[in-house]
Amino acid sequence: MSNDDLFAAAYREHYWAVSRYVARRLQGRADEVEEVVAEVFTVAWRRRADLPATPLPWLYGVARNCLANAVRGYGRRRRLVDRLGNDEAAHGRHIEAGPDTEAPGAWVHEALDRLSPADREVLRLAAWEELGPEEIAVALGCGSRAAAMRLHRARHRLRAEIDRIRPMTAAEPAKHPAPAVVPASADAGLCKDHRHG
Repeated sequence: MSNDDLFAAAYREHYWAVSRYVARRLQGRADEVEEVVAEVFTVAWRRRADLPATPLPWLYGVARNCLANAVRGYGRRRRLVDRLGNDEAAHGRHIEAGPDTEAPGAWVHEALDRLSPADREVLRLAAWEELGPEEIAVALGCGSRAAAMRLHRARHRLRAEIDRIRPMTAAEPAKHPAPAVVPASADAGLCKDHRHG
């Protein structure tokens, strides 16, 4: 199979997976998703001789670099808009969220946001893209042992952040567990009342 055929097969098989990968990382910026995905496959076309036998983790690695460029570009544009005084608040489009508008599980996302970008990415590769340590290694451009260690440490840090900010409602059952058995005196009273009724 020629390099062109390998690229065509990778494009057909993995276009939507790469699109989902990019879309999840550009939340709220759907207009940029297609641009970034197009850039990923443009790079893949130029480097089609480098496509591995299992191309998806490699494509995720290319997507990471394309996303980094897109995020830098977005930051530059945002700073320019802010300097021009054309931000959303200046045009009355800023909406204050009410106390009941928090999405379910938002605190988990908050914990994830408190992690370093490297920790967030390794966790997303494992959870969102369902990659194993060897595939994560390809996407991150490191060894599989290093990827496994990064994943382990990131999970540990995420768990610590979740424990720090977990809502009280989630923590309450652990603090006051329900009794496993009914006390003997209460049990005897119930049986006695039932016998006399």
